[in-house]
Amino acid sequence: MQKIAFCMHLNPGAEAEYKARHDALWPDLRDALYQAGVRDYSIHLERESGRLFATLWRSDDHRMDDLPGLPVMRKWWDHMADLMETDATGAPIQTTLEPMFHLE
Repeated sequence: MQKIAFCMHLNPGAEAEYKARHDALWPDLRDALYQAGVRDYSIHLERESGRLFATLWRSDDHRMDDLPGLPVMRKWWDHMADLMETDATGAPIQTTLEPMFHLE
C-alpha cells in the first residue's frame, strides 16, 4: 500500500455544500474509487485559507490513472466544479504534498 497526500482549494463560502455533497457520495463513485485501489481516503479543511488537505492509501497495483476517463468521475467533477478550483478539464486542481515526517 502507498500513502499519498495532496491539497486542493475550496471557494469561499462553499464549505457546507462541499461537506454535504461528500456526505452523500454517490455509490457508483465510491465503487469506482474502491475498484481503482483507493482505501482510507480523508479530506480535511483549513477554514482560514480554504485549503483542502487529502490523504489516501492506494494498493500497489492501483488504477487511479484510469479514474479521469470514467463517466462517473467526470460527472462528479462537473458536480463539484462550482465549489472549488478546477483545471481546463474540470478536474480539481491538486498540489502533491511531499512527505516530511511520519510517526508510527
